[in-house]
Amino acid sequence: MNRMWAIVEREMRKFFRSPVLMIMSMMLPIVQLIILGNAYGGKIRGTHVAIVDHDGGPQAVKVREACDAVTANIATFKTIDYADDRTAREDVRTGKLDAAIIIPPQYSRRVYAQDAPRLGLVVDNSDQFTSGSIEDEVQSLIDALNAPVIQAPIVKTIALEVVELYPYVSYMKFLLAGSCALAMYISVMIGGGMLYIDDKARGVHEGYLVTPISKLELVMGLNIAGAIKAVLSGLSLTVIGSLMAGLGTIFHPMQMLELLVLIVGISIAFNGMMFLMMVRVDDPLVPRAMFGVLNTLLFFPSGAVYPIFAFPKWLQGIAIVDPFTYAIHGFKSILLKDGGFVAIQYDLLFLFAFGIGALLIATPLFKRTL
Repeated sequence: MNRMWAIVEREMRKFFRSPVLMIMSMMLPIVQLIILGNAYGGKIRGTHVAIVDHDGGPQAVKVREACDAVTANIATFKTIDYADDRTAREDVRTGKLDAAIIIPPQYSRRVYAQDAPRLGLVVDNSDQFTSGSIEDEVQSLIDALNAPVIQAPIVKTIALEVVELYPYVSYMKFLLAGSCALAMYISVMIGGGMLYIDDKARGVHEGYLVTPISKLELVMGLNIAGAIKAVLSGLSLTVIGSLMAGLGTIFHPMQMLELLVLIVGISIAFNGMMFLMMVRVDDPLVPRAMFGVLNTLLFFPSGAVYPIFAFPKWLQGIAIVDPFTYAIHGFKSILLKDGGFVAIQYDLLFLFAFGIGALLIATPLFKRTL
């Protein structure tokens, strides 16, 4: 035990003597949280939509007034008058406009005659987010125009009443779980995997081989030190990110305990995974080349950015064995839902089992030779 803790002490001293390394290991998740949290998840505003009015009747005026109401209130789009639909379509195609509403001739007459009146909407569907937002807004506008002026005394339509369990969850809050897990992954990758390979390249590893330390003690010492670094990074970013996202729940004692247990489980799983990947690697360029591949392979299928249910089956298979998936689910269950230990029990079971299993496999693979 003394020999193992000596390795832990050396690794932690080296870690704290490099404050720049500590800061840089947290910069990417924090920058990602700030930029992506504000760049995504917001409502589309200020798009440009043309109105081509071939009718000019009273019902066409109602359409224009409804569009003006959208511009004045939620500001999804601003309307611009166009004389002909061909020019409007061309401007949508070239990017000068985001969409065009076409009011056909005889539109008002068809409305009064109940003769299947139609409005046209030309959208640039190469941008699904913008076109989808405009389509939803125009559809809401049409639904309002279709509503009868005098409501029937007996309601004949089915209404859906939505009950939201939690307050409004902004995209920054949604992304916080992924940023916390990513900070721990980067800490393990830089402060664990890369440093271990660099030590081997510098000859530090040879110093361990001339001591009576066993393979198990050496593996456990390196991984305990890496787990401590990951725990410190995870706790730091969880507190900083929660304050930035406006979450005060982390300061409740029970949630702090849940977060601590979850972060320890994540650090063990990530360290075990990285050590298993790096245990037979000698070239210091290999972990640097693997960083981007592993980041894409582990982070994006985990549900940090997009729901897992939308993935194809083969990508869902990767998510099932990905420790990131359980880390992010655990963070969301505590930070956003306050689900307690019941909500994260299977996440903890997987993370601890995954981490311990990876270390047990990596120990016999570790070479106690040059």
